[in-house]
Amino acid sequence: MHKSFSLAPDLDAFRRQFEQISADADALAGTLTHDQFNWRPAEGRWSIAQCIEHLNVTARLYLPALDEGIDEAIRRGLYGEGPFTYSLLTRALLGLVEPPPRIRLKTPKAFLPPPERGRQETLAAFRAYQIQYVDRLRQANGLDLSRARVAHPGWRLVRIALGTGFAIVCAHERRHLWQAGQVRQDPAFPMGRT
Repeated sequence: MHKSFSLAPDLDAFRRQFEQISADADALAGTLTHDQFNWRPAEGRWSIAQCIEHLNVTARLYLPALDEGIDEAIRRGLYGEGPFTYSLLTRALLGLVEPPPRIRLKTPKAFLPPPERGRQETLAAFRAYQIQYVDRLRQANGLDLSRARVAHPGWRLVRIALGTGFAIVCAHERRHLWQAGQVRQDPAFPMGRT
């Protein structure tokens, strides 16, 4: 029997968040029909499928940025022990990303979801991305999460602390799962098997 690999407390907190987010997505959408999953409450508003697929698109773009940030931190020897602290600006940014949204921003074109997706395919991809995020946490174990930097995939010139990057991903995912939950609570949401 091998010894289990333990994450630093800051990273283990993110691991628990990713696992909870994955469970929340399954609870929200796991039993929906195709029509319910792709139902949109109004023109210009996203379906549950689009909310989750947007998170999948984001993961496809964000994971390589995390890889670059982790690799660069390892090359530069940016190791450290937490707990890590972040700037007031960073904490304010996280507050804006957490649900419910206080400010609505236009989604950059590269992050837009396709109009319609299958539930099983979308949720399987979502679960796989949560596992990949946890893998990046393992790769970042031992790094100084406040000094290591990661570029935002939408704005390559914007570099944030690696710990902030993980926190923003978690908050962003909670935000869009909250948005998907609002779709399901809409009075016009199609009833039937759920």
